[in-house]
Amino acid sequence: MTPNELGNASTNQSFNLWYHPLYTDGIHVEARFPRERYQILLNRLKDSEQFHMFAIREPRQISKDSLLLAHDSTYVDEFLEQKLSEKEMRRIGLTPWTPKMIDRTLCLTGGALEATIHAVEYGGITGNMAGGTHHAHRDFGSGYCIFNDLAISAMYAIEKLGIKRVAILDLDVHQGDGTATILSNEARTRTISVHCSTNFPFRKSISDFDLPVEPKAGDELFMEKVREAVEQCVDFQPELVLYQAGVDGLEQDHLGKLCVTREGMQERNQYVFEKMLQNRIPTVIFMGGGYSKPIEHSLDSFYDLFIDASIWNNRWS
Repeated sequence: MTPNELGNASTNQSFNLWYHPLYTDGIHVEARFPRERYQILLNRLKDSEQFHMFAIREPRQISKDSLLLAHDSTYVDEFLEQKLSEKEMRRIGLTPWTPKMIDRTLCLTGGALEATIHAVEYGGITGNMAGGTHHAHRDFGSGYCIFNDLAISAMYAIEKLGIKRVAILDLDVHQGDGTATILSNEARTRTISVHCSTNFPFRKSISDFDLPVEPKAGDELFMEKVREAVEQCVDFQPELVLYQAGVDGLEQDHLGKLCVTREGMQERNQYVFEKMLQNRIPTVIFMGGGYSKPIEHSLDSFYDLFIDASIWNNRWS
């Protein structure tokens, strides 16, 4: 299947962002998850003055072989064959599940992988308008995460694309616990997590670099940790950075506790993009969490994220 493309710029020079209607439609309307955020965000981006710099691309479903780069075969098979137990599904969330959940998951993870391949091939910044599923472990899912797109993309880049070092820069309010465990013995990756010290998961894993932030830290203290995280990232001399850019650290987010402002989130993103550009490190954005009430606050920061990504990507030319 040829990826569907929207926008006016050529796909090699524009900001390539993967999206599929299943990102919304594959989640049940009664699930406790803001499923509508993807479609609303896409419409806002289409209405922006910067949309001519975007290429919206529709992903293919990821292959089983690619899933097995980071996941246990029994777990993968049980999910694909709809044999997960009720307890396993409740641990993941997104319930009640729809018949489209399998296709959604494969498309979402496929979008992350295609964005990774494009970044390696052409450089610059790419993104997936979903994902950042950092709570999925090798043999179980958790916290709205079924398969770990960050770990899969990292291992695909190493095993299939010839990349020697990949850094995972996770700035979501929650620790990237699944990513840390899956890649714990992988010397070719560096896992870096800035997260609220008292938030989910309450039993933390051990990343290569964990930078916990105290609740109600606000912009200044949060940015201190972000700068430290980016320094650890660059010091690894990665050939690829996978950026988990969740905005659930916002002060209005009911699952976050960091009290970061919209301006603070924008400063975070621009700092990351600036440093990646200075060091010419291809970067893939994974959308991550955002659960503000009302959801418009999360959407504002996601809008800023992708608009700024398109602007900074244009500076790679």
